[in-house]
Amino acid sequence: MGKPRGFLEDARTEAKALAPKERVKNYQEFYVPLSKKDQQIQAGRCMNCGVAFCHTGIIAPSQKTTQPYGVIGCTQTSNQRIVGGEVGCPLHNLIPEWNDLIYKGHWEQAYDRLNLTNPFPEFTGRVCPAPCEDSCVCAINGESVTIKANELAIIENAYKNKLVTPYKPINRSDKKIAIIGSGPAGLACAWELNQYGYQVVVFERSDRIGGLLMYGIPDMKLDKSVIERRVKMMRESGIVFKTNHPIDSQKKVDSLLSEYDALVLATGASKPIDLCLEGRNLEGIMFAVDYLTHSTKSLLDSKQGDYLAKGKDVLIIGSGDTSVDCVAVATRQGAKSITRFERSPKRPLSRPKSNPWPLKKQTFSTDYGLKEAIEVYGKDPREYQKLTQKFVGKNGKVSGVIASDLCWSEDSQGRRVSQEVKDSQKEYKADLVLLAMGFGGSEEQIQTHFNVAFDAKNNICTHNYETTHHRIYACGDAKMGQSLVVWAIQDGIKCAQAIQQMLGKSDENQKNNNKCV
Repeated sequence: MGKPRGFLEDARTEAKALAPKERVKNYQEFYVPLSKKDQQIQAGRCMNCGVAFCHTGIIAPSQKTTQPYGVIGCTQTSNQRIVGGEVGCPLHNLIPEWNDLIYKGHWEQAYDRLNLTNPFPEFTGRVCPAPCEDSCVCAINGESVTIKANELAIIENAYKNKLVTPYKPINRSDKKIAIIGSGPAGLACAWELNQYGYQVVVFERSDRIGGLLMYGIPDMKLDKSVIERRVKMMRESGIVFKTNHPIDSQKKVDSLLSEYDALVLATGASKPIDLCLEGRNLEGIMFAVDYLTHSTKSLLDSKQGDYLAKGKDVLIIGSGDTSVDCVAVATRQGAKSITRFERSPKRPLSRPKSNPWPLKKQTFSTDYGLKEAIEVYGKDPREYQKLTQKFVGKNGKVSGVIASDLCWSEDSQGRRVSQEVKDSQKEYKADLVLLAMGFGGSEEQIQTHFNVAFDAKNNICTHNYETTHHRIYACGDAKMGQSLVVWAIQDGIKCAQAIQQMLGKSDENQKNNNKCV
């Protein structure tokens, strides 16, 4: 612990963002990192806690309780619930250690410690919502340590100083493993298996590697050169990537099984949730992920982009990160207006007792895309407690959405339930509607082509990562449903370890002794 009173003496300072009206002129990342000196001061705020929750990486269940929960000791009445969630980093990053090393100026050693647990800190340092910071002990009565920014500073400094190098195992196995899908889980699984010495081939149905990292997240949050930089390093480490290679038939699956010792399904939770309402087939209604994919692909292919939202009244249904990204992209594309529907009420300004530390703080906030829309259009695009009833149109094209208001209450178990407000229907103008309500598991064709079982939520069933089909494994969102990038990375690593055990080389020293050349 380099500075015992750092968290008392130094305030949290974050990277500065360009002004909203300035940054919407392009799709570039808009945060200006702190200087090395200032970042070291921020790392010095780490308390080196006796019990550091930041790297626990657990899922706290929802529960009804009358007992104090968490260190803040909130007491619930019998009809109230603690809403569970993620606590800490699932990668178990050695956060106090590398914070201390940053503070002392030992950047290379900090990278060595970070590299032990996180293969892709340049991704998580940009797009992770940082459950580590939510569970930081400093956050109990103050502001958390800037863990996410510290992580990003470590990896970018490592790239700048050529510390990130290819990993080529000395002993290459004759066993081959095929990974289907190149999102964060597939990439993490490939990286881990390569370190064990296996021959790894990654199959991607799209024209570029990265999955949702490439096409589901806009450039201003994750510049695509960052992904390409990492993929280049992976190629130089011996991993083979094949784009435009959909595995979309039983014949192709059988061919892979005959050639490879194991297959890994890292195909994501790629089935978007739909709204089967009257007027759904009208032109101008599309899934948010398709809209974001179209935007990113058009920018990468032409450098100019194809602006689907230009001059249109855009209405987004959903309240997660994807909806924020849609707001940000539509703003940059020159939308006439932007509206976003949320089923939930506006969050409170202060933390409710049902949401204690170390869970993610559920209070009102305004994310980057919403800030931009407020500046550009002069109003907050969020409409709360809205229930979409139907889509209306003219000449086969959507022209509006009819929605009613919702009221929320608690049932006898303390669970939130909604009820439609009578006679509250209203029509909202919209000639582009984006459905951003999340994903409902894997696509049905995976079950058919790979002959694997799904659970009730359309996730692939596994036991120790192996599916119901021998030698076919699954990891990431395909196995556990929609999640964070950091959880997908962790799951990919664990899947690789399960395959290593299956192939009869469970000695962890094999990986540790496979020094790179």
